[in-house]
Amino acid sequence: MNRAVRILLPAILLLASCAGRGPSSVRAYISESWDSTLRFQPEDTPDSLLGMPFPYTVPCAEGMFNELYYWDTYFTNVGLIDDGRLEQARSNTADLLSLVERYGFVPNGNRLWYLNRSQPPYLSRMVADVFDASADTLWLAAAWPVLEREYSFWMTERLSPCGLNHYGSTGTTEKDLDGFISSASDRMRTDFRALGWSEKQLRKFGLHCVAECESGWDYNPRFDRRCADFCPVDLNANLYGMEMQMARFAMVLGKDPKPWEDRARMRGELIRRYMYDSSSKAWFDYDYCNGKCSEVVSAAVFSLLFNEVLSTQEAATVRGMLPALEYRGGLAVCANESYPFEYQWSYPNAWPPTTFVAVEGLLRYGYRRDAFRLARKYIRSNTRAFRVSGQLWEKIDCRNGKLPVDREYGTPAMLGWTAGTFVHFYELINQNNI
Repeated sequence: MNRAVRILLPAILLLASCAGRGPSSVRAYISESWDSTLRFQPEDTPDSLLGMPFPYTVPCAEGMFNELYYWDTYFTNVGLIDDGRLEQARSNTADLLSLVERYGFVPNGNRLWYLNRSQPPYLSRMVADVFDASADTLWLAAAWPVLEREYSFWMTERLSPCGLNHYGSTGTTEKDLDGFISSASDRMRTDFRALGWSEKQLRKFGLHCVAECESGWDYNPRFDRRCADFCPVDLNANLYGMEMQMARFAMVLGKDPKPWEDRARMRGELIRRYMYDSSSKAWFDYDYCNGKCSEVVSAAVFSLLFNEVLSTQEAATVRGMLPALEYRGGLAVCANESYPFEYQWSYPNAWPPTTFVAVEGLLRYGYRRDAFRLARKYIRSNTRAFRVSGQLWEKIDCRNGKLPVDREYGTPAMLGWTAGTFVHFYELINQNNI
């Protein structure tokens, strides 16, 4: 064997082993791999892990991200339920409910260092999915007061003067402030120190960094690195969805749904007042500190469809933003514009949760062709990445559906929301024979 062949042999063997792996092979790989992402740690550990009462699903089979994460779990649960693993989705949801009982909110993840922030509120939707699949009214009744408590957190700790909600941090002490700067990436701190920022300015910047971590989009161009100054369109759409879900739960449990319906109606009016730009006929995050909309076009707007906030006519304006974000390989999280810094939550990265929300949102307003096209692109791109690497990945390149897409940290091999979204789209496409 000559030297060139010997060097290339590992790559050749990998390609040979992955050759012919279509979507059904990825689907089978996911079904066989769920158990490798299960963890069970009922007690707190000295190294910062918070104990959970039930076994839970983590994003990665090994390596980084081996904790229970908040919004990741929603998309994972969807795949678990579609794959016939309802009880594991119920366990994941029960663990998140237990965190609300313990701390008054759902932390970013079950680690001590995540107690300074939450993540996008999807817990009521997880409860709804488990209830819809199980029809367990007693379980729903037990979850009701816990969901009320989480809603109270968002309405007391994260309410802006305009009446909409923003992301922030639960830390308040000077010690917390000093620690916030560690949440910023080394690259970001270097950028700002080069501009002559003082340590006080850097600590304030750290507060915004924690808020951006709470958004789940850490980091992105939407908030001009001032995340806590913005009312994000997706956060408020999700809270509208929570209010409508609570109204529905109230009816199931024999309670009065009107207070929740009134809250949703008021939020919908505020979203229309502050987040719609009539000149561009588009929707944006609202900078409540400066009284103006962001100028960044992002896939966060599809949360308005996913949570059914808008009328049919208004939904058409969201659908009209799709061409600015859709590419051959998938849906970019932000439009291809010139930004002063690199962000992992920006072009050219395509992320599973935003694609899931877009597909489901478009379906809810009858845009089936758009929805199925995006779903097929997601399946095709992730199948291609799997064929080449034998793994699922956290995000892909929207331009061509390829790897790698490193921003801020290396792209980890994972299961998590990539798998959950794949399973859901695979079943969606097969059930509709497209």
